[in-house]
Amino acid sequence: MNSPAAQTALQVEGLRKVFGDNVAVDDVSFSLRAGASLGIVGESGCGKTTTARMIVGLETPDAGSIRVGGHERARRPRGRRERLSRAREIQMVFQDPYLSLDPRITVRGCIEEVLSLHFPLGAADRRRRVEELLDQVGLGTREASALPKQLSGGQRQRVAIARALAAEPTVLILDEAVAALDVSIQAQILDLLAAIRRDAGVGFLFVSHDLAVIRHITDDVVVLNRGRVVESGPTAQVLAEPRHAYTRLLLDSVPRPGWDPARIAEDRRALAASDTPA
Repeated sequence: MNSPAAQTALQVEGLRKVFGDNVAVDDVSFSLRAGASLGIVGESGCGKTTTARMIVGLETPDAGSIRVGGHERARRPRGRRERLSRAREIQMVFQDPYLSLDPRITVRGCIEEVLSLHFPLGAADRRRRVEELLDQVGLGTREASALPKQLSGGQRQRVAIARALAAEPTVLILDEAVAALDVSIQAQILDLLAAIRRDAGVGFLFVSHDLAVIRHITDDVVVLNRGRVVESGPTAQVLAEPRHAYTRLLLDSVPRPGWDPARIAEDRRALAASDTPA
C-alpha cells in the first residue's frame, strides 16, 4: 500500500503573504493528490496567482508550509543543486506564452535548454526527447525549427507545456493558461492537458477565474476570496451546491439568459459589507 506522502503530490498548509499593508494570502491550505487536478478559483485580486507564485518559488511565503513528496519548499533554496531539484518538482505555464518564451531561441532550443539543465543526455538523445515532447503536445518538425513569433497563440502555449513537461515535474501549475486563447483553441488545449494528465500522471494545479474551465479540467476546487479559502471540495459538488455566498456570487456572475447585472452588483456590495460566511 502506498504511504500518504506518496499519494499526495503537493501539501500546502497555512500559507501567508503580505505586501506592505495588503494581506494577499492568509492561512491558505489544501492538498493535491498525485496525478489529480485541483483548481484555484476566484476573481482578480483574490490571491490565487500569489499562491501559485509562492508554490513554484517565485515568491517567498511569510508563513506556512509547502511540501512536494514530503520535502519542504517554503524556505529559500540553498545552492544551485537545490534550485534545480525544486524546478524539476514543480513547473509553471503562464497565461501569455510569448512573454515566457525567449524570442531569439527556436522551439527546439528552448526545450533542449531544459533537458540540458536537468538530465545528462547526449546530443542525439536530447534531439530524440525533444521530438517526443513536441509530438506529445501535437507539434512537429516545422514548429521545432520556428521562433515563437512564427507560431500562433495556441502553438506557443503547446510549446510552453512541452517545455514544462521536459523537466518531468511532479506538479504542473497552469496560471490562466488558456485565458488568452480563442474558445476553440481553449478546448484543444484543455483536451491536450487531460490526455497528458492521464498518460504522464502529472498533478495539475489549475489557476483560473473561468468556472467553465475549472468544471472541465479539475477534480477538486479551492475558492479564494480576499486571500482566504472560503470553500473547497470536489469540483462537481462545489459548483452544483455552493455553500458560501461568494461561490454563489461567482456562479451568478456568469452571463446567461435572465442574467441580472444590477442584482449581482447589489449582492456583491452586501457580501463585501458582511464579509461573513453564508
